[in-house]
Order: sequence, then C-alpha cells, then structure tokens
Amino acid sequence: MKIKNILISQPPPVNGSPYSDLISKYKLNIDFVPFFRIEPLMAREFRMQKVNILDHSAIVFTARSAIDSFFKLCEELRITVPETMKYFCVSEAIALYLQKHIVYRKRKIFFGNGTNSSIVDAIGIKHKDENFLLCVADTCKADLHKIFVKHKLKHSSAMIVKTVHSDLSSLNLHKYDMLVFYSPSDIKSLQENFPDFQQNGIQFATFGQTTLKALKSAKLNSTVIAPTPEAPSIAKALSIYFDEK
Repeated sequence: MKIKNILISQPPPVNGSPYSDLISKYKLNIDFVPFFRIEPLMAREFRMQKVNILDHSAIVFTARSAIDSFFKLCEELRITVPETMKYFCVSEAIALYLQKHIVYRKRKIFFGNGTNSSIVDAIGIKHKDENFLLCVADTCKADLHKIFVKHKLKHSSAMIVKTVHSDLSSLNLHKYDMLVFYSPSDIKSLQENFPDFQQNGIQFATFGQTTLKALKSAKLNSTVIAPTPEAPSIAKALSIYFDEK
C-alpha cells in the first residue's frame, strides 16, 4: 500500500518541522490535528484530593505543564512554598523550566535522564527520607506511584493537570493512509470520538512503548515504531520505512 496522506496527532509545528524533508522527498500530504489537550486543575478540583502541599518536603515533576499548574494552584490557594522545598524532575529540560517560577539553585533541584525510574536514581540515598509529592497528570498517576512504592519512598500523589479529549467528530479518518500517535491519550481520544473505528488498512506509527501498548490494547496494529536505536524519532522511523518500500 502506498502511503500518501498522513495524520499526525500533534499541533501544527511553529518553527519548522522534522517532517518537511519527508513531505518533499516522498510527496506526502501531512495534516496536524491534536487529539487532546492538557489543562491545569482548578483549585476546587485539587482540594477534592485532600492533599496538603506543605506536608511535603520535595516535589516531583514529569512535565512542564505540571510545573505551571502547581505554581498556579499555590497562588490560588495562597500557599507560600518554602525555600527549603526540593524539586525532582524527570529530565534536565524540565528542571530548567523551574526557572520560570523560582530561583534555580542546584542544591535543591535534581533531575533524571528522561524516564520516570531515573527520578529514583536522582533521589539516591541522600534524599530517600524526604516526603515526596508526585505532581502528575491523570494519565500517568499510577505509573509513578508504583515506582515510589517499589523503592519504599514516602510520598503522596496529586493530579495537577488533566487530559481533555478533542472533538474530532468532523474528522474523516479514512481519508488518511497512516495515523501517527505520540501518547496513550491519543488512542483514548480515538476510541472516545470513534467508538466503532476499524483499522481497515489504515496504518499506524507510534512513539513510545506506552503508546504502542495502548494501541495493541485497542486491538490495532502499528507498522512504524519509534524510538529505536536506528530511529530515535518518528520522522526518522518514517524515513527508514519509506526507503525500504
């Protein structure tokens, strides 16, 4: 089957696109349509979780959106976060994003290599006695919690941001030869918007093992998978796929 029309479940790129070369080289038509958006929790929604932020000595972040939502909630709830608070982030990029809200001090900000489990490595022995607040999205609350339970780290989980599925009712999926998904939330949105969806020859490309797992759980198959050692991105994986065709 020749791939001509591709739908990517992301917002349209602002400053260039890694797909530009693919479009010109393989004569593709690519549309960008986000399948969901992330929204901060409102103060009243947060209160329902009965979590006291100031009971904790360390905060854990896995996304920039969670950082923005956390400090917005603190402002709305009139909570002053003490300067002694420590922050543990899934990656250096997310840790650096904290500069938007606080003075960046290395002695209280720590980060992993991009995976949830690497946060535990950043905690190490030195910080294992902290009381951690896991600031998470509704889609990954259980995953991080399991890791902290496994390593017997004192913690609470708080949903800070929520996933809102896009209204895709006007979208004709069957005009596309391939759908590209980056998150399990993309698959959930697909199922919510198109409960009777059948693959019927449409091919999928997926980024990340959790996305691939969610696709398989929906009884759908992925043709192009990233990241791999040869293809760290979807764009590279598609390039390899088209070159082999």
